[in-house]
Amino acid sequence: MIMVLLYVSGHSSSGKLLLGVLMVLALIAGIVLLYWQWRSGRELESELAQLGKIQKRNIEYEFVIQAMRLRTWHIDPVARTAVVDNDFQEKSLFGMQMNTIIPLDDMYRDIFEQDAPRVMRSLENICQGAISDYHETYRVVIPHTDKLYWEESYATIAKRDADGKPLSIVGTSMRIDDRKQMEEALVKARNRAEESDRLKSAFLANISHEIRTPLNAIVGFTGILNEIPEGDEHQMLMGLIQENSQKLLRIVDDVVNISKFEAGKDELSMSIFDLNMVLREQCDKYAPRLASGVKLSTDFAETQLSISSDRTRVADVIDHLLSNAVKFTQSGSIVVGFNEPVANRIRIWVRDTGKGIAPEHLDRIFERFFKVDEFIPGAGLGLSICRTMAYSLGGSVTCESKLGEGSTFWLDIPIQ
Repeated sequence: MIMVLLYVSGHSSSGKLLLGVLMVLALIAGIVLLYWQWRSGRELESELAQLGKIQKRNIEYEFVIQAMRLRTWHIDPVARTAVVDNDFQEKSLFGMQMNTIIPLDDMYRDIFEQDAPRVMRSLENICQGAISDYHETYRVVIPHTDKLYWEESYATIAKRDADGKPLSIVGTSMRIDDRKQMEEALVKARNRAEESDRLKSAFLANISHEIRTPLNAIVGFTGILNEIPEGDEHQMLMGLIQENSQKLLRIVDDVVNISKFEAGKDELSMSIFDLNMVLREQCDKYAPRLASGVKLSTDFAETQLSISSDRTRVADVIDHLLSNAVKFTQSGSIVVGFNEPVANRIRIWVRDTGKGIAPEHLDRIFERFFKVDEFIPGAGLGLSICRTMAYSLGGSVTCESKLGEGSTFWLDIPIQ
């Protein structure tokens, strides 16, 4: 065709004009083609850039849900099916596998039975369009075990039909065991703080009463002592003053001991001493304070036993235990003794036939400021101090008691 045109154009003026027109058209066509190719290249570059951004965004999205250990899932409320898109948790949601379509009802099967009805209602509400957003915290049963873990889920409606009915629901789930443990720890800490504050308030009210009672007796009896001539009444008043002085001294000593332990100034003073002698000294101290008809005796496994420990601290523990036995025993007997040492440890005990302790109080009697009977004098510190002292010696204090039959307290400590 081109050869024909060249031939024609070479033999006529009209042919030359046609050739010129064709060359212009060819040039325009070339320019248009080049422009189309340039524009197509720009569009391709833009599409590639957009694809790169999408891929980057997908990578960032996947990185975020992986870092947060999230699980993403979709629900088709019309078909009533669910599918997991991504899962970076240790266990698939309710047994669901990645990219596997399951019936919606199967999502509930591993939820703890006490939480399942609530979660089911929330999911049904969002599937029906009654709510736009879903948020639930619940426990999940680990299959074939009796263990549970905590999970939290969020969901929202991603697509609706023309009538506003949900067509697609997207959601995420994550394990929150650590957060729940932290919440429980904070609740326990708050409860302990509130209990401590309550006990301290009760202690201040109680200690003020406990101090005022013997102090009033001391001040009152001392004031009239000079007006009473020597004789039985005078001696009785002297005895009451001495008795109340001892009560006041015990309260002050208890408060001082508590303060020392809390301040960390409770250093041990180890020495070798005769245990029999220490126990007899405590028995002699309390013998005059026994109620009428109560017998105080000893039962030692050895006639003489030298041990290495803190003499003062051992004596203080036995002093507190004997004081309680004398206070709560109005008839029968009180026995102080120790067993044969075993593996460089010894068990010292105080047994009485007093009023005993109710089972529900046995776990609390060593708590600070706790009193079984509010009408019995005392600040509620003695047994708590005994336990703290026993711990400082590397031992423990335990109790066995029956209400109405009596109690036995054991001090178990190492003897080097």
